Amino acid sequence: MTRPGHRVPDGYDTSAYPSFAVTVDIVILTMRGGHLHVLLVQRGGEPYAGMWALPGGFKRPDETLDQAARRELREETGLVAPKHLAQFGAYGDPGRDPRTNVVTVAYLAVTPDPGSLHAGTDAAAARFWPVVDAVRELSLAFDHHRILSDAVDRAAEQLEQTDLATAFVGDTFALSELQSVYEELWQAEIDPANFRRSLTSPPPSTAAPGAYVEPTGKRAKASPRGGRPPELFRAGGAWRTQPPVRRPRTPRDQDRTGGDAPE
Repeated sequence: MTRPGHRVPDGYDTSAYPSFAVTVDIVILTMRGGHLHVLLVQRGGEPYAGMWALPGGFKRPDETLDQAARRELREETGLVAPKHLAQFGAYGDPGRDPRTNVVTVAYLAVTPDPGSLHAGTDAAAARFWPVVDAVRELSLAFDHHRILSDAVDRAAEQLEQTDLATAFVGDTFALSELQSVYEELWQAEIDPANFRRSLTSPPPSTAAPGAYVEPTGKRAKASPRGGRPPELFRAGGAWRTQPPVRRPRTPRDQDRTGGDAPE
């Protein structure tokens, strides 16, 4: 059904305005071996042939931005878009793409288990890179270094505001797995005892539905190195109220505010 007023005005001249293309780029983050990783593809064609880049591509006229992001991720890497897939920024600096004027909409995706990778379409290869290596050592195509850095910053901010941390782990998890998410994104050490106390205690609100994590009564598989297998938990209802952990303040933060780190 056509909405009232939804028509091209009489005499409207599209040539009077500059044209530009729209792309989507996806920053998909996951934890591997206790470290934060990002999915990158090696470009199979120009521009930037052979260089690593974020998966993405041009939006088609008959699809939404979300549909384009899911399609490009599937076509270039073989992965199905995870549940957590959300826009976090747009980039339209002149000259960011040598082919034409291109505005890209960036997506942040988080998953505990990406699945098997299969490079396709114009990607020569696809693999997960440690984020620290991708940021410090790789020369990424286009402005993807900036987009990746912004995505990691956004994810770090959301740990204090949302339940994003639980998107990095499976339905059941050890507390050490969840702690690694915070330590990697915040680049800070967290005391295990304090972390456990924060997660297993109800939040201050009396109306909060339980604790942040609930014991499953099960333990993880035994490690080849021996020792008692860690206890497994599942996410509780308290995530709907407020996140359980506050970001540690750095000396730089304290100098800027003139105070000590909050408890």
